[in-house]
Amino acid sequence: MTDAFFRVSVGAVVVDGQRRILVMRRKGTREVAWQMPQGGIEMDESPFDALYRELNEETGLERRDVEVVASTSDWLVYELPPGFRNAKVGWGQAQRWFLCKLLTDRSRVRPDGVEFTDVDWVTAGDLLARAISFRAPIYRRLVAEFSLD
Repeated sequence: MTDAFFRVSVGAVVVDGQRRILVMRRKGTREVAWQMPQGGIEMDESPFDALYRELNEETGLERRDVEVVASTSDWLVYELPPGFRNAKVGWGQAQRWFLCKLLTDRSRVRPDGVEFTDVDWVTAGDLLARAISFRAPIYRRLVAEFSLD
C-alpha cells in the first residue's frame, strides 16, 4: 500500500464563554505539541458524525455538550513533513473544520490518554504560538475565518 494520499478528516475549534480555544497536548512527542481536536472521517460517515465521534473519543464531550456555530467555507489541506508521514495519514490531511461553542463546564473535557495527555484553554495568539509549523497556516486561517482574535 502506498502512502501517497491525503487523509480526509474533520477538526473542531471548541470555544468557551470567554472565547478561549481548547487545545490538547499530544502524547508521545519529543517536542511539546499542542493541537485542537481532529480526526479522520470513516467510511460511510458524514463530517458531522465524524466531528461528534472525534470530540467524544478525544475529549469526552458529547453531542449535547457543544453547539456547531459554523464550518469552514472550504476543505483545508496541509502536507506533513516527510518524517511525519505514515500509512494512517499519508502525506497530510484535507479537513473540514467546525467552530463549536462549549455548552457545558470546561472541566468536562478530559484528554483520552491515548493521543492526548493534557488540555488547556488559550487565546487565539497562544494557539498560533503553540502550533507546530505544518499546522500553523491552517490555524491562522481558522482564527481569521472564525474571527477568533
